[in-house]
Amino acid sequence: MVYVSQKQNQGRVDDSDFTALLDPALIRSARLIYTTYYEVHPGLIQRPLGVAINRFTHRGKLIFSGKPVLLPQECFVPFSQIESEMY
Repeated sequence: MVYVSQKQNQGRVDDSDFTALLDPALIRSARLIYTTYYEVHPGLIQRPLGVAINRFTHRGKLIFSGKPVLLPQECFVPFSQIESEMY
């Protein structure tokens, strides 16, 4: 379960907004989604806020602005978690 704080951060997603520990498999899937998107769109200059991903199917999409509105089976993987293990 993902817990979301009530903070308003002017459309930006703060990592502290999502306090649940994420399954490493979800982080790997989110990283693969980001990598695939980046390979298809190499001119991408806007950094995503993260990936909204389904916990069961591991399908997801990049989020570029605002706080994501998640379905019950989805969670949000902040870009900082995706990025931390990429380098």
